[in-house]
Formats: sequence, structure tokens, C-alpha cells
Amino acid sequence: MQAVVSSPEGARLRDVPAPVPKSTEILVQVRAASLNRADLAGLAAGDGKTLGMEWAGEVVAAGSEVRNLRPGDRVMCTGAGAFAEQAVTDSGRAMKIPEGIAFEEATILMLALQTMHNAIATHGRLAPGETVLIHGASSGVGLMGLQIAKLLGAGTVIGTSTNPQRRDRLCEFGADLAVDSRTPDWVEQVVAATGGKGVDVIVDQITGPDFSRTMQAAAVLGRIVNVGRLGGGEGSFDYQLHALRRLTYTGVTFRTRSVEEIRELTARMATDLSAGVAGRRLRLPIDKVYPLGQAAAALDRMRSNAHFGKIVLAL
Repeated sequence: MQAVVSSPEGARLRDVPAPVPKSTEILVQVRAASLNRADLAGLAAGDGKTLGMEWAGEVVAAGSEVRNLRPGDRVMCTGAGAFAEQAVTDSGRAMKIPEGIAFEEATILMLALQTMHNAIATHGRLAPGETVLIHGASSGVGLMGLQIAKLLGAGTVIGTSTNPQRRDRLCEFGADLAVDSRTPDWVEQVVAATGGKGVDVIVDQITGPDFSRTMQAAAVLGRIVNVGRLGGGEGSFDYQLHALRRLTYTGVTFRTRSVEEIRELTARMATDLSAGVAGRRLRLPIDKVYPLGQAAAALDRMRSNAHFGKIVLAL
């Protein structure tokens, strides 16, 4: 089969052996795959591995222990090796695609749904009426976070973006207020929007040197969930403010989760959000669609940060 692999020369289309599903896995004929920023790290490795971590397609075969899916089912998945004609994943990392949703639309949803439901509902413990701030809200995952917060009953939902054109569009995806986190008074804007209380749940995709400013935007007993480090992996931490506001600060990643943990995460997400997906209340824009053979150009577009929404490979 053909697959896009990471090589010292960049992303290259190569013939590779088709994957074989284990007893708990499904083999999927990939119809569309979507790009994520983590794919750039995979590309930089130059290690010959198939790129991609999110795709949609039809189940070709299911392992002997798989009970929830069968050949012919249309599914959206996360895992490894997405940029290929076929890919395998644990059956607990896949969801059936609701009727009427095309593969190109489905492939951009799964990772954002898993990530943001886990951040907002599980670790953020969002209660109806509480306020939510999404740092880096104009990313695909960020846009999904705005919508999930609203769907789960949040009160005021705030998004940050440093790009004025993207910031102007955040209201289309559920933001009640959009702020530029580079402005000196962005914390004051956020606190004012919460009636002086501060934000109950903050999902931070930025972190970096100015993280203490994010802490200043949080309410007493606020929960901050770190899902990304686009601003850098190091920064200042105000321990006094952390204690005074009795903040809960949680870091999350898929890289150290077990298969069992990801199954549970996905099942919880599906329980809460499946109806929202089927009703298209949870959606993401497609920035541009490339054929599989132009994956290198697609990755270049992601690297340039010129996109709004998700970049898709169609097979």
C-alpha cells in the first residue's frame, strides 16, 4: 500500500506493507486523514515511520476481541499511521460516523473531541453556568473547545487568539468574548467579563513564559488544564497566587496514557458528545484539501501557520 513516511528528505510517498490488526484492533480503509501540529514533530524525526494520527474510513477487518465495530462500518479514528491507504487502531479509539457526515468532515473531529472533552469535562470538571477560557482558541482543537463548553452548559465562554482575522471568527464557534493575549490588559478584560470573579475552567494550549498571567485570570478554586505548549515548555509559576486562589493545575498528554485510559476517555466523550456530533452542533472548518501525494505541501501549509481550521488529505 502507499503511505506518506517521514524521511531525511521530508515527507515522501512510499510503498509499505499493509498493517495487520491485533485482536483488539480494527483495520480501516482510509478515505480521509487530517493534519495536526504534532505531525510536524513526526516529520522532523526523519525515521521512516508513516505520518498522521487522525483519519476516517471504512472498517476492513476487526480483531477477534472487537465487539463494537465490524467490517463495513464507517469510522473516525485516532492512532498512528494515518497518512496511508490503510491504518490500524485499537477499537476503543474509534467512533462510528453519524449518517450524513462525509469522511472529510469526520476526519477532523475525533482528536479535538477527545482532547477537549477530557480537558473541559473530566479534568476541568465544568459545572453548568461556569465560565471557560480557551487559550489558543483559533486552532482546530481550540474551536472545538469553545463549542464543547457551550454544549455542556458553560456560561461565559472566552477565547484568545493573537491573529485579528481569526479572533474575529471565534464568535462563530461559541465564544462570547475574544481577546488578544498579547495586549497588556487581556487579563483585566477577562476578569471584567466574569464580573470580577475570574475564570472557572481554563484550557491552556500556550503556556510559556507568561503563564502566571493565565493564573491571574483564574477564579478562586479555578481549574487550569495544560493541553499544549505552543508558547514554550518553560515559564514562571506564581506559587503564592496558586495557593491563594487554591488552583488546580493539571497537565495532560496522550503520549503517557495507556490503551485502557484512552478507551475510557473516548467512551466518556462519546456518551456526552455523540448527539452533538450527529446534530452538527460540534463542527470544524476545513481549510484546504490535498490528495495524499501532496502531503508535503499540506505539511508546509501547516508549518506556515496560514490556515484557519483543519487541513485534510483525501484518498
